[in-house]
Amino acid sequence: MRLDEYLDRELVLPELASTTKPEVLREMTEAIASRHPHLDADLALSVLLDREALGTTGIGDGVAIPHGKLRNLENIIVLVARSKMGVDFEALDFKPCSIFFLVLAPEQMTGIHLRILAHISRLIKDDSFRKDFFDAPDRDALFKLLHSY
Repeated sequence: MRLDEYLDRELVLPELASTTKPEVLREMTEAIASRHPHLDADLALSVLLDREALGTTGIGDGVAIPHGKLRNLENIIVLVARSKMGVDFEALDFKPCSIFFLVLAPEQMTGIHLRILAHISRLIKDDSFRKDFFDAPDRDALFKLLHSY
């Protein structure tokens, strides 16, 4: 499996403007809705906030993987974002998150959804990937980096 199969260059955000968990989730869902007009950004945000209420998706080491399933979605959507300042995402290690992988999946695509989450988890365990991700100067460099893994 390759993550780049699900990446849209315009959904690689090199610097989030938001500074809180709900704002970050809103900024990311609105970015997705701007590329996928059929997607209801408020519904996506609600799904993500409900998932966060079950337990944080801030997994540690500066990484968060917010994810959820939407009934009317046809394909998996992946958004990748960065916050150089870091955001308190209530991560398991209590450290701010700087790297975000948001995954929205159709309700009926559980298997591929889980494989994507597992792939992202393996990817972000790589110290050199995290360093290169954080050091990438712009969207193009981030997109190229994501295509090389």
